Amino acid sequence: KAISFVGSTPIANYIYETGAHHGKRVQALGGAKNHMVVMPDADLDQAVDALIGAAYGSAGERCMAISVAVLVGDVADKIMPKLIERTKALKVLNGTNLAAEMGPIVSAAAHQRITGYIEAGAAEGAELLVDGRRFDAKQTGEGCEAGFWMGGTLFDNVTTDMKIYKEEIFGPVLSCVRVHDFAEAVQIINDHEFGNGTSCFTRDGNVAREFARRIQVGMVGINVPIPVPMAWQGFGGWKKSLFGDMHAYGEEGVRFYTKQKSIMQRWPESIGKGAEFVMPTAK
Repeated sequence: KAISFVGSTPIANYIYETGAHHGKRVQALGGAKNHMVVMPDADLDQAVDALIGAAYGSAGERCMAISVAVLVGDVADKIMPKLIERTKALKVLNGTNLAAEMGPIVSAAAHQRITGYIEAGAAEGAELLVDGRRFDAKQTGEGCEAGFWMGGTLFDNVTTDMKIYKEEIFGPVLSCVRVHDFAEAVQIINDHEFGNGTSCFTRDGNVAREFARRIQVGMVGINVPIPVPMAWQGFGGWKKSLFGDMHAYGEEGVRFYTKQKSIMQRWPESIGKGAEFVMPTAK
């Protein structure tokens, strides 16, 4: 009676339409292209930590990964050297090693797909600052002889018409987009077909409030790089990131799997004598 699905947007849409056609209640979470806005007043070290962890944690293979950094004004020139240094220094190790910051890619097919996106980004004119394809698996140490290894990839001067910007890569690739001001940052995020999660790093409370109000995305972080809510709040995006009327988690998650039934009752001892010509009540 109820189908909940998480995966790619085309399959999520298919399941939603097919399920609805057969009278099912469907909650289908689709793809993501999560942006993180870095304002000129942001704490740069905190922003770099956030971007590196959110872009390359789990090798970027999670729906809440940050895959686009939206750099506002002159913050781009200040933050790029730090991002390059940290991306090159990523500890890519066997996932069972507690020192690992990133493990291998999940499969050969995924590795090939991500490689194709990196090639496309370079071909379309994005500036490839760190190329994860050059990662040497031999340096990963014992237990890493096999596996689909790749380092972190960092692109600068990505534009909104590029494939690496428009599509979900689902891998350790961070695309940096430069914008002039806050309004432009909000506009490009709202124009994207996905609306799963987004974040804004700033010290300005007014910017934070306006970002949260204006942004057309289901989960919003203010100085939080991966805005996954606690379980009693709703989880799910907007636009092509969610098909259905209800989000996961929280009260909506409970409502999705339940059907309301109202029960009115009273017992002989509480029922007065005589007919009632208004709504019955307990007395």
